[in-house]
Amino acid sequence: MAETNVVLDAIRSRRSCRAYKSEMVPKELIETVAEAGTWAATGMGRQSPVIVAVTDKAVRDELSEMNAKIMGTTSDPFYGAPVILIVLALKKRPTHVYDGSLVLGNMMLAAESLGLGSCWIHRAKEEFESEEGKKILEKAGVNGDEYEGIGHLALGYPSYEEKPKAAPRKPGYVKWVE
Repeated sequence: MAETNVVLDAIRSRRSCRAYKSEMVPKELIETVAEAGTWAATGMGRQSPVIVAVTDKAVRDELSEMNAKIMGTTSDPFYGAPVILIVLALKKRPTHVYDGSLVLGNMMLAAESLGLGSCWIHRAKEEFESEEGKKILEKAGVNGDEYEGIGHLALGYPSYEEKPKAAPRKPGYVKWVE
């Protein structure tokens, strides 16, 4: 295996968490995870994304219900996570989807390094195109007409005893031109 350091260790050990304890994550840890997102690379350094941190249970449950409806289910798509970090990005930036994706990636690695579980949850685009979703964004001071939902990060303490093992990396994942 290649060399190791704390960043590579977090990359190799991170797994999507699909079962959370109800215990709230301390605000300082949420801030640390969100800050990691702010350091993501963005097209031309324009920093098109914003992160909306949701710790209010009623709003979190409203988002869950909206997301489940879009997915066509009644189960909680956030797997019981007490914190949802919503990533949106300015629609007018041609790199907005990529920018927001990198924000989510940074936050997942930060969560891993802090002993937190996380999982990228889709359907943010559809959620925040709705009037109901735009009203939630308005509470956070975000203009839903200018921003597109990129994804949610479910965040919390994992409730599983043992972290799932990674599948082996597929053969030929990396191609070379030498």
